[in-house]
Amino acid sequence: MAKNPDTNKDIVKIGLVQMSMSKNTGANLRKALKMIDEAARKGANIICLPELFRSQYFCQKEDPQNFKLAEKIPGGTTEALSVYARRNEVAIIAGMFEKRTRGLYHNSAAVINADGKLLGIYRKMHIPDDPNFYEKFYFAPGDLGFKAYHTSYGTVGALICWDQWYPEAARITSLMGAQMLFYPTAIGWLKGEEDAIDEMKSAWETIQRSHGIANGVFVASVNRVGTEGKMGFWGSSFVSGPFGEMIAKASPDKEEVLIAKCDLGSIDATRHGWPFLRDRRIDAYKGITSRFLD
Repeated sequence: MAKNPDTNKDIVKIGLVQMSMSKNTGANLRKALKMIDEAARKGANIICLPELFRSQYFCQKEDPQNFKLAEKIPGGTTEALSVYARRNEVAIIAGMFEKRTRGLYHNSAAVINADGKLLGIYRKMHIPDDPNFYEKFYFAPGDLGFKAYHTSYGTVGALICWDQWYPEAARITSLMGAQMLFYPTAIGWLKGEEDAIDEMKSAWETIQRSHGIANGVFVASVNRVGTEGKMGFWGSSFVSGPFGEMIAKASPDKEEVLIAKCDLGSIDATRHGWPFLRDRRIDAYKGITSRFLD
């Protein structure tokens, strides 16, 4: 069935699957597929799942047993997602624990087009190492660089969680032609930090909306909800526009499918008014590749 009934071909509907994860990886996949169907029924053209959606956020501790959660890409999960993408004529972005080979793993996002074809893999470039976010124990840094993928409904960039704090990642992906930046995410608070949730969430939202403004693109960030171990996840998945305007926002604590109607034609209009790409001083940015300028 056609998934974009609007006569304006610039109109794209983004669907964000905000869900909680159990310890049962099979149940998590089944829930995600069910919510993909729901998003498609609501008219979504491009659907994004959270970071590492097949499992609970295992990086809260360093445990070699957790490597058993990893899987190949392509593999069983991407095959299942491809069936649902093709059946619903939707593109899908899915955060996964990729087993590249024995002893080498990545925090990745698989990008699948509406015909079920795997367009490619993005491997998380920025890997955190903080209390309860021990990702360096599990993941090698991405080595594929930043990517833009041409889907049936527009050009997307897939970045992952910790990447969302880095303007360089958003800029480069936008310069590669991405009209929409997707951020599969697993972010929240540790027990005892409840008083700081609003402040942390505000910073998280602000930095991502600023990427949309600086680059004149849409930003779609999808988070998980629920409590896992010592962590609570604040949901609040959202889609913002190229002017930084909030288009749609999910609840902080409920599973839901968030739908946002995006007019890709507004990218041109915004960039005409705020010509940041035109006025960039590319001759003066050599220092950006230095760790620090003494």
